[in-house]
Amino acid sequence: MSIYHEKQKWELCALHALNNLFQDEHAFNKQNLDELCQGLSPGSVVNPHRSMLGLGNYDVNVIMKAVQLKHCEALWWDKRKNMANLNLAKITGFILNILSPLQFGFVSVPIRRKHWIAVRQVQGVYYNLDSKLNKPSEIGSAEELRTFLGSNLRHKGCELLLVVPLETEADGSWTLQT
Repeated sequence: MSIYHEKQKWELCALHALNNLFQDEHAFNKQNLDELCQGLSPGSVVNPHRSMLGLGNYDVNVIMKAVQLKHCEALWWDKRKNMANLNLAKITGFILNILSPLQFGFVSVPIRRKHWIAVRQVQGVYYNLDSKLNKPSEIGSAEELRTFLGSNLRHKGCELLLVVPLETEADGSWTLQT
């Protein structure tokens, strides 16, 4: 099985993160996410959930609604908690919101902007599926995943969403804590 990896276009990192997470190029498209934005703010002239220019830059509310369309929930991870408490077998994947250098083609400028990336397991190995990477980056084992996530969460402005099936969210089995 090959790993599906969408590459960055415009400000569509949320779209790429969702498709990479679900390993399906047809999971979502720009029109789907724009419609979710409209549903979140019906009748608004300037939609607060995406870029004013219509190039993407979707916010967390759009991601959370999109994930629900796939019968999953996106849960905020409390950075103060220990990563060892994650029941990885019950988690579909992860979406991180990180600060990333702004790039124009091959030129990187010293401005950092929020960027959505997906992380998930494929055939027993965890991968960073960041759409700005040329190809998926192998993270490795469960312990290496916990280290990767913890390292990212130590950076200012980084947030983590756990994507879990609806039944896992309902019964709380995504965590090993009781």
